[in-house]
Amino acid sequence: MSRLIKIWMVALWSMLAGMAQAQELSGLARVEVGRSQITDTRGGGIELRLGLTQGVPYRVYTLEAPERLVLDFREVDWRGVTQEALLNADAVEGLRFGGVRPGWSRMVVDLAGPLAIETVEMVLDDSTGAADLTVALSAVSAERFTEVSGAPYDPRWDLPPVSGMAKVTALPGEGPLRVMLDPGHGGIDPGAERDGYNEKELMLSFALELKETLLRSGGFEVMLTRDEDRFVSLERRVALAHEQGAHVFISLHADALAAGQAHGATVHLLSDSASDAASAKLAERHDRDDILSGVDLTGQDDVVADVLLDLARQETKPRAKRLAEAMVEGIRATGAPMNKRPLRHAGFSVLKAADIPSVLLEVGFMSSPRDLENLTNRQWRISVAAGIRDALRAWAREDAALSQLVRQ
Repeated sequence: MSRLIKIWMVALWSMLAGMAQAQELSGLARVEVGRSQITDTRGGGIELRLGLTQGVPYRVYTLEAPERLVLDFREVDWRGVTQEALLNADAVEGLRFGGVRPGWSRMVVDLAGPLAIETVEMVLDDSTGAADLTVALSAVSAERFTEVSGAPYDPRWDLPPVSGMAKVTALPGEGPLRVMLDPGHGGIDPGAERDGYNEKELMLSFALELKETLLRSGGFEVMLTRDEDRFVSLERRVALAHEQGAHVFISLHADALAAGQAHGATVHLLSDSASDAASAKLAERHDRDDILSGVDLTGQDDVVADVLLDLARQETKPRAKRLAEAMVEGIRATGAPMNKRPLRHAGFSVLKAADIPSVLLEVGFMSSPRDLENLTNRQWRISVAAGIRDALRAWAREDAALSQLVRQ
């Protein structure tokens, strides 16, 4: 059944693409809230109905761990659409939608239990070009859900495989320090949200301010994993650092913890085991955001690759630790509030570049009123950016000196 659905989705792409060309559709398909709803059905299932101003190519599939329904579109305008307006079903725990990359949109429906796709239908109005998409799901066993779930591969939808080849560049100290800044979240994934602010926008603003600070200082080349509000997978963020030949990788976040006990900046390093419960929860949240959007790094490495990566990390690990320590001291020197345990460890997937010193900086926590006030203050962010600049300079000098000793 699942294979038939996947094949049918590929055929549907060609059919709708041809219809779109014949009708000479212009602009984006817009979701009409009044014609859209997610409701419960008899027997524990759900029905999703989306009213669109025009037909668009799409595909529908389910994914597990956690269980969710995913709809991909060639592209949809979501303005005016809210979870509250669409969601009216007890069998659904949450809903998110937005762009995943230029020209592509996605809706992710968090399911309360295992539900399998039963029927999918898009009906087009010949006179107006408007479309009604209906997806019906029914309750199934966990075993059946696993059997029918999985993202179909189609090169027209999916990104090309990332290259494992890193660009060869000079070592730190032999030219500008190449810094890859990674503003967390983006697009369909807003990150933490509080009082009208969200993490993806705050961290993009901070990354652009930090980039300007570094470039104005001289001695830096700066790249960003994203420079606009778009989704970038964890795997792609790491691959970009390799492709651009980055010397260091800094992932920027401002998360929220439900307990509300986290305050001040923290710097995280990669570790198989978390140094504390808060770090474990943050790693779970960060990686789950990516999994919710259909990408999971689990199980990507074979045994031989694992051994090679571990060998590379033996050299990178102490360099990353010195980078994290320099970051803590640089930020502390600005007077910015630091967590009482500012240096921590956890299994963040975005830090898994084996040959690039990588850290994840929680600039502050949006769950803390004091931190949120700081995070939304541009002058405060610029001050912290200056502290990071000083930290990178200090680290680069030390790293270059130690590299000379190793060569001798």
